[in-house]
Amino acid sequence: MLHLEPTVKNAHVLVVDDDAAIRKALKFGLETEGLVVKTFSGGRQMLESGSVNQADCLVLDCRMAGMDGFAVVAELAARKARIPVILMTAPVTETMRRRAREAGVFSLLEKPLLDGVLADNIRRATA
Repeated sequence: MLHLEPTVKNAHVLVVDDDAAIRKALKFGLETEGLVVKTFSGGRQMLESGSVNQADCLVLDCRMAGMDGFAVVAELAARKARIPVILMTAPVTETMRRRAREAGVFSLLEKPLLDGVLADNIRRATA
């Protein structure tokens, strides 16, 4: 795995994914990188928790029941929340790339994630 620079050691990351196994794996991998990780099973749950105000980066699944990743990004924009967002999905389409760019998303990653790719993106987003 990629080791993060000391400047992002202990950065607070929120992970939102409706798949419990993915949440658990991402939490483990990111904590191994020295990050502080809080997970949520949905966008509404994360937004209502108030955690976004204490976070340095948001890792968000695009396709979730109820409130998808783009709806979460739109809600964050409406609240004027300034947090880098990394969206994940499979497959990544050109339409999704365009929507992510237009929404101001930091990066759009394709699942399954390769070793170190997410940590590297978080490092760049929080630098």
